[in-house]
Amino acid sequence: MSKPSYITTSIPYVNAPPHVGFALELVQADVLARYRRLTGSDVRFQSGTDENAFKNVTSARALGVPVQQLVDENSARFRSLCSVLDISIDCFIRTTERAHRDAVSGFLSRLQADDLYRREYRGRYCVGCEDFYLEGDLADGCCPEHALPALEIAEENVFFRLSRYETALRELIATRRIRIIPESREREVLRFIDGGLADISVSRDASRCEHWGIPFPGDAAQVVYVWIDALINYLSGLGFPDDANVDYYWRDGITSHVIGKNVWKFHAVYWPALLLSAGVAPPDQIVVHGFLTNEGRKISKSAGDAVDPAEYVARFGSDAVRYFLLRHTRPFDDSDFSVARLEQAYQADLANGLGNVVSRVTALCEAAGPLGCSSSDCPPAPPSYHEALDEFRFDRAVSSLWNEVTRLNRDITLAKPWESLTAGDTTNARQTVSPFVDRLAAIGYWLEPFLPAASAKIREQLSETRIVKRDPLFPRLRREESSA
Repeated sequence: MSKPSYITTSIPYVNAPPHVGFALELVQADVLARYRRLTGSDVRFQSGTDENAFKNVTSARALGVPVQQLVDENSARFRSLCSVLDISIDCFIRTTERAHRDAVSGFLSRLQADDLYRREYRGRYCVGCEDFYLEGDLADGCCPEHALPALEIAEENVFFRLSRYETALRELIATRRIRIIPESREREVLRFIDGGLADISVSRDASRCEHWGIPFPGDAAQVVYVWIDALINYLSGLGFPDDANVDYYWRDGITSHVIGKNVWKFHAVYWPALLLSAGVAPPDQIVVHGFLTNEGRKISKSAGDAVDPAEYVARFGSDAVRYFLLRHTRPFDDSDFSVARLEQAYQADLANGLGNVVSRVTALCEAAGPLGCSSSDCPPAPPSYHEALDEFRFDRAVSSLWNEVTRLNRDITLAKPWESLTAGDTTNARQTVSPFVDRLAAIGYWLEPFLPAASAKIREQLSETRIVKRDPLFPRLRREESSA
């Protein structure tokens, strides 16, 4: 029996509504969750929202609304996005919840006492990243991601002795006890560690944060640094420290964090070190995806080009958006996103590809008379399907399915079962079409992690005693839709 599986996304800031960049992370993690369920694993899949950042305070101030109102409204939008994209989460955590706040305090109290100390600190800080930068990492004094001036900040904070864990972290990653995917990111993390690890601040002055955040245990004048608070959500969502889920999913299962390339330092360096100090096992896998870009520039809220993915779903459907993000973006590299590319993929691959073959097979079944699916409950997967997903190559796994779609369309054309139907030989027609039904059923089965709605429709349609043609699975776009 396979091990339990615990899969998480990062938790996004809620200073603004969601955008399509985070949709990429959601659908990638959802494929892992659905695939592992499909192959027999007991899966817990978690997402949520990071609500204790100071940028929420500044955003609320700019809008003239209370901070709690801002985080409540935007957290609800992120939760809604999970529903819109058909994301099969088991838990949606908010870091303003009492259970999370208590878990953060409990976790910090478990850190080795001599791993924490206080000192004054001066550094350059980006509010957008909620992170300090070294002068050499800035571009003309600006954050390299947000292109905004990094603020000079001086205050006394609580520090964590990250430097103590340099050797242990390198060993965990180099031996792949913590597997970082892809290998290029693993090498990047190892280079970062080899450059020497400095101790990190794990608190912020509460007055500077307007007391928004989780009070640092034993010191109300400090709040927990938001990134430390956010990382602990992966345990608090399991009911840390006492819930049985902690042992079942975290200690005894396979833990997989799906994250963006801009936050690997926190997940692959800070987080495992904190876990070692607290006596908790590190995660097993950290899957790092690239950015979605617009004309080569990262899509972001601050850049003003962050369109709500719900708008794309309303036009093309959730499966179409999922399909584009999974097949037409590279899992680990930056990929350009545009409505024109999404529309092209919809027409060519979904309407004229999968949708067309479903219509052809079911129309032949309807004409040939009673004909059902005889394939097993778990048919063989397409060649390289499992191998692709073992390597988190979502694009290649989807391509393996579309290769089957193409072959099925070709073989139907070569077999010409309609000639038997025209001649009134329904027996021969049924014999010819029957293998096509089974092959389509297999496609529908293994399609489930990627296009769950289409998979369900195909499998339901083929399970009927008498298979008949229904409305198109992916209706062709009307001219006004394609030109919008």
